[in-house]
Amino acid sequence: MGLRAVIFDYGMVLSAPPNPEALARLLRMTGLDASRFNELYWARRPAYDEGRLTGREFWQQLERDAGAAPAPEQIDELTNWDARMWTTENPPMLDWQQRVKARGIKTAILSNMGDSVHDLLVRTHDWIARFDVLVWSFQLGIAKPDPAIYRYTLRELAVEPAEAFFIDDRVANEIPSFFNSGAAARRRDCAGAGWGIAAPGVNRGVLCGERSTRWEALKCRQGPG
Repeated sequence: MGLRAVIFDYGMVLSAPPNPEALARLLRMTGLDASRFNELYWARRPAYDEGRLTGREFWQQLERDAGAAPAPEQIDELTNWDARMWTTENPPMLDWQQRVKARGIKTAILSNMGDSVHDLLVRTHDWIARFDVLVWSFQLGIAKPDPAIYRYTLRELAVEPAEAFFIDDRVANEIPSFFNSGAAARRRDCAGAGWGIAAPGVNRGVLCGERSTRWEALKCRQGPG
């Protein structure tokens, strides 16, 4: 089967590293050091990504976990700065998506994302409309790496697993069990290199992306994979 679709994660693939100004503002507002902030933030993120918490509820619970009782207006400000933190852009990958589309290949975004981040993203980034399929975890109540969200994306694209290529920055999301049979044929070339549309910053391997300490957008395995 030939390549018919490329599926992009949003965070750290289509987006650049988190906005440092926004992160600094969140740390100041919560009064937490970076280590404690990350601990509390990521403990609550799965519920936010799956739509079990709204953005405001996420920050209310995080502040309670931290022993604080912020005013409603501070919760609104925390929610807004959190959304701004994740709405930076990765221009080389956005340009590559356009070149993929120009070859007649469908493109999709499959992202673990909460409602407040999503709302700001679609208001401020008109390039979202260039993708054929948009899959946001909070709208479905499921998140990566649950195989159901990958199946849903493929159905929306109307392609088989072996006809799709998926790019993510998290190792845990790289090769869901349901993708294994289709991904095996992709191990020769990463992110479409074998089809003459090599992605920026990506070499060889399959479903590339390992989060680094420098928050690099993509870090592909070297070698034949």
